[in-house]
Amino acid sequence: MTFKKHVPNILTLLNLLSGTIAVFFAVKEQLVVAALFVFLGIFFDFFDGFAARLLKVQGELGKQLDSLADVVTSGVVPGIVMFQLILASVSNTEWTIKGQSISDLPLKEYLSIVYLTAIIGLLITLAAAYRLAKFNIDERQTSSFIGLPTPAAALVVLSLPLIQLYTNNELALYLIESTWFLVLLTLVLCYFMNAEIPLFSLKFKDYSWRNNVIKYIFVLSTLLLVVLFQYIAIPLVIVLYVLLSLITRKKSINE
Repeated sequence: MTFKKHVPNILTLLNLLSGTIAVFFAVKEQLVVAALFVFLGIFFDFFDGFAARLLKVQGELGKQLDSLADVVTSGVVPGIVMFQLILASVSNTEWTIKGQSISDLPLKEYLSIVYLTAIIGLLITLAAAYRLAKFNIDERQTSSFIGLPTPAAALVVLSLPLIQLYTNNELALYLIESTWFLVLLTLVLCYFMNAEIPLFSLKFKDYSWRNNVIKYIFVLSTLLLVVLFQYIAIPLVIVLYVLLSLITRKKSINE
């Protein structure tokens, strides 16, 4: 009985370990490796809750520990990765201020502009921490979510270096290398993580089609998108998740 009680917490700690390793690689600018460890952490994050429900050992400790692990894996890491992506995009862009290229500015001024812009990416970390703190005290989010879950936001960010490395889609590559797009994406993710928007959960109380239509549509659509678009499918899946949630919400209100 004692060991069974600790199984979900062990999985949560493996999530935290994966996130901590990902931090190391993200700081070293090895973003693809960081992404792989975040995906591993999110895998453990999904199954710690599943194990707690299966073994009937849910508790307040597990809830708090889960959020602490998510702050690292789905908060700190995507913040650093976005920082690195914005930093690279600014460094490779010929910005001008009053007709003068920023690369021609004195080194101190140039670095100030570059790093102050890149720091915007760290807003993801702050928004994720705030969202997780709200989640822990919000009794409405037992069977669904309000606001985009932090792992979903992390998946969007961590998909970017994978898309950059493994795809040849010109539009996708152009957007990922655009400072304005990255800054806008950062602000959008920060907003959706903390917005009062109900989103469905993938927890199944039963497996009937009638009670889980949207969930089954989402799973099947996800598989199709992955087959068609590979890594580009990851942000598309998150957009689909939000859209299906909004459609479900609108339908329930009309009924």
